[in-house]
Amino acid sequence: MSSDHKKSTKQSAVKPEKVKPKQKIELYRQMLLIRRFEEKAGQLYGMGHIGGFCHLYIGQEAVVTGMNAVKEEGDQVITGYRDHGHMLVCGMEPNGVMAELTGREGGYSRGKGGSMHMFSVEKKFYGGHGIVGAQVPLGTGLAFANKYRDNGNVSMAYFGDGAANQGQVYESFNMAKLWSLPVVFVIENNRYGMGTSIERASSTTDLSHRGASFDIPGIKCDGMDVFKVMQAGKEALAHARSGKGPFIIEMVTYRYRGHSMSDPAKYRSRDEVDEMRKDHDPITTLKDMLLEDGDIDEAGLKEIDAEIRKVVSEAAEFAQNSPEPKTDELYTDILVAND
Repeated sequence: MSSDHKKSTKQSAVKPEKVKPKQKIELYRQMLLIRRFEEKAGQLYGMGHIGGFCHLYIGQEAVVTGMNAVKEEGDQVITGYRDHGHMLVCGMEPNGVMAELTGREGGYSRGKGGSMHMFSVEKKFYGGHGIVGAQVPLGTGLAFANKYRDNGNVSMAYFGDGAANQGQVYESFNMAKLWSLPVVFVIENNRYGMGTSIERASSTTDLSHRGASFDIPGIKCDGMDVFKVMQAGKEALAHARSGKGPFIIEMVTYRYRGHSMSDPAKYRSRDEVDEMRKDHDPITTLKDMLLEDGDIDEAGLKEIDAEIRKVVSEAAEFAQNSPEPKTDELYTDILVAND
């Protein structure tokens, strides 16, 4: 592991004074829901109930949880294919998400999209996109619509360190700055684009500077600390909402599992992963803080865990019992151009 990464994530969690105990507990609950949901999804994949690709968010929970905590009603979210956590914090139902993973009728895309292709206009979640980097111009388009409508909303476009080298990302940066669009580009730098480390794939590894040539400000944030994510998110969203245009946040984070369920992740050592789990886990860090500050006791934490396990177990049961899509679904949701 690079020394730069250690420095950026080794700090203890910072507690903003305005975060009340009730909100801290809710942050913990949301991160734990993502963790338990993803663990169950991994189990179902191993049992053959989930087909195709499946990219788990385990380890990165603080990023979407912190950003979600500071966004405003009407703000939109769009991301790539590691999207389950984003959906859950947006308020999408675990039953519907899990049913879509298993390709069932009760899923958000009626069983036709799977892990990488879910959305909810109601919850302002615009996907889940399987093409690397494709969500960035789309998220920029959402910001264009916001400015055109003058609705005060901000679009948050999430993408990874691998997608950060895509040409369409820089085209989006240029247009976003040229037109002062209200968009926050959130780079989830988990250090490995598929199986290639950022040091081998990027000539410059400080991704917060990627907008410099477009005069887009950027900051680097410890993405393993939910409170630091909230602080960075507040700054970025305020900047974009005020009419000053786009803002970039590089979230230095880490995924514990492989790139997808088919990835054995042999390109990194077990010691590296264990060190991150032991010293930087976002859920454990917040759990220890809650106990230390007296916001909750061990019994309360166990109760939360039991509640979440029940929700996830019910989602898995719903998914497995939901019927498969009818064959005539093959002919729905198809755009036909008339001559």
